[in-house]
Amino acid sequence: MPKETALTNEWKHWIQDTYESELDLFVISMKTSGMTASTQRAYVDEVRSFLKTIHPRQVAAVKRPDILRHIAEMMQRGVGDRARNRALAAIRAFYRALIDMQHLEHNPAAEVKKAKEEKNRTPIYLEEQELEQYIYETDGKYYHRNLCILMLMGYAGLRVGEVHRLNVEDIHPSGHVNVLGKGRKWRVIPLQEALLNLLNDVIKERIAPKSMKENPLFVSQFGRRLSRRMIQHIANQTFEKLKLSVPEMANRKFSSHKLRHSFGTNQIRNGTDLRTLQELLGHKSIETTQIYTHVSNKQLIEAMGRVKIPIRN
Repeated sequence: MPKETALTNEWKHWIQDTYESELDLFVISMKTSGMTASTQRAYVDEVRSFLKTIHPRQVAAVKRPDILRHIAEMMQRGVGDRARNRALAAIRAFYRALIDMQHLEHNPAAEVKKAKEEKNRTPIYLEEQELEQYIYETDGKYYHRNLCILMLMGYAGLRVGEVHRLNVEDIHPSGHVNVLGKGRKWRVIPLQEALLNLLNDVIKERIAPKSMKENPLFVSQFGRRLSRRMIQHIANQTFEKLKLSVPEMANRKFSSHKLRHSFGTNQIRNGTDLRTLQELLGHKSIETTQIYTHVSNKQLIEAMGRVKIPIRN
């Protein structure tokens, strides 16, 4: 069996044909549990990659060593702790679904331990003045739309998927936006007047959606809900313009999610407490929010400079 990680179209067909009923049950389970479409796609891709390693055996014949072998091979390929844990989470969910659907009785992934991820890693982010410079680099035919997207991520902490899912009715004249986050959980984000005004401009200028079944806030030039990929493209394109304007930033690795990191970091630095930030970011655990308590070397030096050391000459 070939050992390359990427599934070719031919392999996808083989996997689908062999495990069609199990994959169908898995998708049904994810839909009924409220998983987002992006999570469903990611989980199915992870499970397909795993099923390739056991093909053509039945899923009921899989044992714990089979899953450990798959995770170990991922590690040998240089796949990081977080990505391996995501793969394990998908496999666990797959077997849980089959048990819930009375298709299987045992979950061989249940006792496979997660990899220990490095905690309190310093996230990549933009300083306040850098974020402001980044926003100034926004341009394009749909300027207000693009500007609003970047500001919702950088100044309200929204994820790409959350921006993608926004509908017009989620914006309230009273000054807040209802955000549908991970796990199908809603949260309320108060908006500053300037951002609320910008959102109203976007609503006035947007192209009328082709479909009458939904009312997306951000619409493409073709009248469809703006895709996640396009939102990421807008952010990444603006990062490239920022690097051209500020050459010393050329080697820093940025992505759309770094705007959310910037929001979290700058909130902490401006005095927002962890519990409040947890609510704003929609984190399930406050441990996730704690990554934003990092400080810069400059702050460390300033802090140590305030220490009085009683040395006699």
